Amino acid sequence: QLRLVESGGGLVQPGGSLRLSCAASGFRLDYYYDIGWFRPAPGKEREGVSCIGTSYSRIYYADSVKGRFTISRDTAKKTVYLQMNDLKPEDTAVYYCAAASNSVPLCVPADFDSWGPGTQVTVSS
Repeated sequence: QLRLVESGGGLVQPGGSLRLSCAASGFRLDYYYDIGWFRPAPGKEREGVSCIGTSYSRIYYADSVKGRFTISRDTAKKTVYLQMNDLKPEDTAVYYCAAASNSVPLCVPADFDSWGPGTQVTVSS
């Protein structure tokens, strides 16, 4: 079974940076999965923050994070990263890493099958 574990969350001041990591295990070719980062808005369901396919031509960013966040993947380390710069208080959330069993065209939670437990990101003075 595919397992995902997030790390890198924490407390940061507005304007600061964090790098989240999503480490995958359980399958030799797990890096062929499409991977996404998601977070719940206050009182809402999880929303797509950024997704990346096995092809680097397929990358998605939510409008709210464009220009500030960068997603990347290291197939040798079986890890996907989310570099988060110029963080804002509204970025505060639990961030979840998820994998899709097959390539998907959209960065939406319903298309992803396996989920990590999440990592807390808090942006505050």
